[in-house]
Amino acid sequence: MLCSFEHIICSSNQDSPHLKVKPNSKRGGSGCVQIGVECYGGGLWHTWFDRDLGVSGRVLVRKTCPDTGKEKIEQQFVRIEKPVARISNLAIHLQTAEERGAFKVNKEEHLSPIIGTQAVLESEATNQLNKVGNGSDDPWNSKQEPELMKLIAGELGIETKQIANYELGLFDCQPACLGGMKDEFLYSARLDNLATCFVALESIIDYSNCESVEEDDMVSMIALFDHEEVGSESTHGAGSPIMDNAVKRITSAFSSDGSFNDLHASAVRTSFILSVDQAHAVHPNYCNKHEKNHGPKMNAGVTIKTNQNQRYATNGVTGFIAREIAKKAVDSLPMQEFVVRSDCPCGTTIGPIISALTGIRTVDLGMPQLSMHSCREVMGTADLTHGFNLFNAFFKHFNEIDECLEG
Repeated sequence: MLCSFEHIICSSNQDSPHLKVKPNSKRGGSGCVQIGVECYGGGLWHTWFDRDLGVSGRVLVRKTCPDTGKEKIEQQFVRIEKPVARISNLAIHLQTAEERGAFKVNKEEHLSPIIGTQAVLESEATNQLNKVGNGSDDPWNSKQEPELMKLIAGELGIETKQIANYELGLFDCQPACLGGMKDEFLYSARLDNLATCFVALESIIDYSNCESVEEDDMVSMIALFDHEEVGSESTHGAGSPIMDNAVKRITSAFSSDGSFNDLHASAVRTSFILSVDQAHAVHPNYCNKHEKNHGPKMNAGVTIKTNQNQRYATNGVTGFIAREIAKKAVDSLPMQEFVVRSDCPCGTTIGPIISALTGIRTVDLGMPQLSMHSCREVMGTADLTHGFNLFNAFFKHFNEIDECLEG
């Protein structure tokens, strides 16, 4: 039975910059069949050129209920591993001297992927359009690229006319792999921020299986949000009421006799959040971009992020708690510090947002990486272990560290 009502939360975002298929996907020209896409987040879009791209996302499927005969809409997930799309670079021979000197991407004109040629797909597309037109009275279907519709339907084992809507994005088909002379690097897409999500999930699973969890009187949880890359202001982003409501509802489950307000106030005061988002490692070719005393290195430990203008939620107390947790972890983990240069702008995380909405103490952390927001990123493999051990120690030892603090 809970008695302290403390919530110790490892929070993060699970979205990454990528290309999303537009609502009206049909697009083409110059003998090629293309699909229209929109940029999601602040990606390094030049890195998406000449990559083999697949399609994945959520599809709304029309089905008939066998009992009533009424139509129902099911949500299904689709992931097409086949490299069906590609954004090709313009040959250097066709570029001006100015274009060769600086690669500038027009996000509307240059990023539409090619999925085929009209000469090959034209008869197939015409047949598919006829099927859609004869089998569906939904005008939405006529605005979609027929070959894309056919591809999705084939993957889900349905007819194209059953597709009512979709939310699709493109992804790099190249799988993650180890690299470096001693396999000390992880090369992968979307390390920012799926690496954090993976480590957070693995750590709480590991903690839930240990014997000490039976004596734990705190609420241990992870919270993974969407839309951090575009501001977090959505129904399921960190700017929504989800986190605050979760704490209130959990606390209310253990309150009685009108004691909720006091219990909730106590829970907020004693709770703690790790806001974890990948950190910027020092790039050896651009080392002057980092403040010289606060340059995190790969494979050298999790990084504490601090910004006095509240772009990060870390303060003196929460940073201290993070360092003490590291000392309690297996092998006494190394920790690093990151502060942006005073002449550079600073990014932000969900940390300040959640802290402001809930009133819960928060520290911003991250595992260092290079190529952030590229189609293909890199981080140190040792930092995955550092992150796992730190989060695990957070669930195990936060309470004993917090009890030492006065005030």
